[in-house]
Amino acid sequence: MAEPLAPRDVVGSGLCIGCGGCAAAAADGAMAWDRYGTWKPAGAFAAERSAAFALRCPFSPAARDEDAIAAERFPAAPRATALLGRHESTWVGHVAEGAWRGTGSSGGMVSWVAAELLRTGAVDAVAHVVASDSPRDEGRFFAYRLSRDAAALRSGAKSRYYPVELSAILREIRATPGRYAIVAVPCFAKMIQLERARDPVLRARVPHVLGLFCGHQKSARLVDSFAWQLDTPRDRVRAVDYRIKDAGRPANWYRAHLTLDDGSARAEDWWHLADGDWGAGFFQNSACDMCDDVVAETADVAFGDAWVEPYASDGRGTNVVIARTPLIDGLIRAAVAEGRLALEEVDAGFVEATQAAGFRHRREGLAYRLTWRRWRGGVAKRKRVAPAARALPLRRRLVYRGRAAIARWSHRLAWLAARTGRPGLYLRWARPALALYRALAWSHGRLGGWVDRLLPDAPRR
Repeated sequence: MAEPLAPRDVVGSGLCIGCGGCAAAAADGAMAWDRYGTWKPAGAFAAERSAAFALRCPFSPAARDEDAIAAERFPAAPRATALLGRHESTWVGHVAEGAWRGTGSSGGMVSWVAAELLRTGAVDAVAHVVASDSPRDEGRFFAYRLSRDAAALRSGAKSRYYPVELSAILREIRATPGRYAIVAVPCFAKMIQLERARDPVLRARVPHVLGLFCGHQKSARLVDSFAWQLDTPRDRVRAVDYRIKDAGRPANWYRAHLTLDDGSARAEDWWHLADGDWGAGFFQNSACDMCDDVVAETADVAFGDAWVEPYASDGRGTNVVIARTPLIDGLIRAAVAEGRLALEEVDAGFVEATQAAGFRHRREGLAYRLTWRRWRGGVAKRKRVAPAARALPLRRRLVYRGRAAIARWSHRLAWLAARTGRPGLYLRWARPALALYRALAWSHGRLGGWVDRLLPDAPRR
């Protein structure tokens, strides 16, 4: 029998990702923004301890881990690696038909597979993240929505580095007969599979989960930071695009884009922003530091960017794809044979190389973080890696410490800046913090040269 836990216990231990699974399962469940711009369970239900909650929260030590879930979900998968999990096949490439590639952040594969499931009748609707019609009224820039045709799917065909939660969608699925696919990051996919295991209604109505590779989740404050740096009042922002696609620029040259209430726009390359290095950890949800799944190991299929050359330099976008079920594998193979997909089958090592930095942070880095005093209290942290620190050189440990400090202080200082109306409180800290991180991780600039002389072990992101 699992030791009873309450959602509030998970929140207090820094382990709540804000997925909304607990709120959807409670009669009085609700989710609300916390002061740092992340979703958290709210109301009386959040204090109620139960063994049932302990078994279905994705960060609970009593919940089954990704290996156990995948063994049950994909028992006949012919391939498996420690980093990718169980799978049928692995691919690199893009959608060749229609406008899917052009309208997506990468190669268009996420929306194409979702549309193909709709076209073939495998599902009746797809739950995915779309931009809010009225951010000021809705209190958010993005939210999950159910789409029932390809045209509606296209409205969500881009990366959304913004916190969302699934409570309303899960309630709608439970209330409305049909078959659904859900597009989800790894921790959300795990929550869905844990809920499916305990709820026969969800098990029957959610036959497919489409996973997204994930480095970490950002808070809503990242939009505030964009607005501050682009000299735009936050309440005038009506739309956010985190990755403007440009075929003439490398795919990994992100460009942030804000649309204002008068139709005008502001844009800047991430590299020139005070918090523009993704790996530095600005506005990272604390639970992400206790996650060991990069590639959505419990999802039926998972998609990421091909962050190796020559694909990383191709501004048109390229996906890597992990098919975990025979149905998805067969769907892909048929479309490749028909010329609808320009995919090449690759080995697992290729896909792992495209996500090398993420795997280091989620495995090597996690093993080190598990030794920190900060993570020893509260809800137990049961992960698939053992605590370890001795083998890491000092410089590598400083990189991991630096990321954690940036995540923690970016939340605090951005909150204070928003509260006082003084963006400089955050920005004057963020710029030198990023410079120090880049020196440690990249040997960037004059400071990086000094770090190289003091700590000569080779940096790795």
